[in-house]
Amino acid sequence: MPEIRPVGGDCVWHGRDMANAARWQRELSPAQVAEIDRALAAVKARGMRWENMTAADFPLPSFTALAEDIRSELEDGCGLTLLRGLDPSRYTMDELKLLYAGLCRNIGSLVYSNRAGEIMREIRDVTRDDVRAVGERYGALTEAGKPGAFLSSYARTLTNQLLRFHTDRCDVVALFCIRQAQAGGASQLCSSPAVHNEMLRRRPELCAALYDPVWRSRFGEEDATDDSSYPLPVWGVRGGKFTSHYSRTFIEVAQRRPEVPRLSAAQAEAIDLLHELAEQLSFEMSFRPGDIQFVNNHVIYHARRAFEDGADGGRLLLRLWMAVPNSRALPEGHEILWRDIAAGALRGGIGQTQTTPVG
Repeated sequence: MPEIRPVGGDCVWHGRDMANAARWQRELSPAQVAEIDRALAAVKARGMRWENMTAADFPLPSFTALAEDIRSELEDGCGLTLLRGLDPSRYTMDELKLLYAGLCRNIGSLVYSNRAGEIMREIRDVTRDDVRAVGERYGALTEAGKPGAFLSSYARTLTNQLLRFHTDRCDVVALFCIRQAQAGGASQLCSSPAVHNEMLRRRPELCAALYDPVWRSRFGEEDATDDSSYPLPVWGVRGGKFTSHYSRTFIEVAQRRPEVPRLSAAQAEAIDLLHELAEQLSFEMSFRPGDIQFVNNHVIYHARRAFEDGADGGRLLLRLWMAVPNSRALPEGHEILWRDIAAGALRGGIGQTQTTPVG
């Protein structure tokens, strides 16, 4: 292995410096909101569904420069943007999905986020309706000698439980806040290259261990069972650009299988340290209705605090996974997860990606 060096650039930051920074926040102008409303009215008049819409069907000429700015900040800046200026109370749910998909198609290409072929997912606590549904529908494994079940990563997303630091299987994940939780539910965000650098400073041998393959399961995403696993390093570098792909849940599921290679002692300790450092280096962001958060999964770990819902229907976010045309090239070997590792490729997602590019 070549010498491991600290990652540099604007993607390396400490949460205390980002919490109130303006660099990752953007605001739609009244003229841009009016343009979105006109595009929305046009697609509604044509009877279009958000699933079939292209960027050309939802033209936003005054948004073009802002879309480019968002893509640039995500790929070559801090890896995070928050877009404000929309008021969800002005629209029906069908209209919100139309304008959200139309806006995001002007930024990137949408990819499937689960094996059922969903593109836009409502992120809410489904156990409000049926406490058994989340495990039965989205994946759960029994644990010998333990009450309850081990929920898949997908299932955990659809509860009110905390979500540990992780990345998603796409270049960019977008979250559109429709309703807040009554309490909790804050988004935690952390620079993964900052975690890498701090681990390298403190424990270089542990940092090196995460450049070796770590086995993960496809349970809950591409597979309804836990018998399909693959090896991939937690972090890598190509062409001077860092990337990290990580979910502790998928690693834990893989380790349940006897045929899967065990984590080395250094890897197990490194994963514990990764979470400790992510907590130390992160900051929290509370969503407001109308906020759209964009996160570059290659350089950001994200997590969610547990939350409590009120009587208003509960916390509701709309999630989209995206490929972006200015994405980085990924290291050799990442094809096992991403399929195409070329810069700017239409990649990521679960199963077959969509084939409608940005523009």
